[in-house]
Amino acid sequence: MERDLRVLAATGVLAAALTLSNASFAQKSGGTLKIGHFDSPASMSMLEESTVAVNRPTMGVFNNLVMFKQDEPQNTPESIVPELATEWRWSEDGTELTFPLHQGVKWHDGKPFTAADVKCTLDGTVNLAAAD
Repeated sequence: MERDLRVLAATGVLAAALTLSNASFAQKSGGTLKIGHFDSPASMSMLEESTVAVNRPTMGVFNNLVMFKQDEPQNTPESIVPELATEWRWSEDGTELTFPLHQGVKWHDGKPFTAADVKCTLDGTVNLAAAD
């Protein structure tokens, strides 16, 4: 009798576990992810506000020419991969770095992403550094 009660209890636990696990299969994709943050950034410019308060919320918003592999725990030069660029290469004398861009990339307003956009960003970075 005691053995039967243990088997019945184990069966009940197993049935409950199987029933509750089905709830995860019913979830739908999409929706809104809400994450708490410790500060209110002064702006959404990662170039002007280079702090964790800006970088954390904007990293998921902006793309880069290159980035670190997200599945590797340690950032190294070998873990750099292209994102908006398709590759990168140095000139023979090592003074120029070329980033061919992915074709078909568009801004939020539908305008194409171009080398002029990259230049504008880099020029802004240089101007900010010169102002310091």
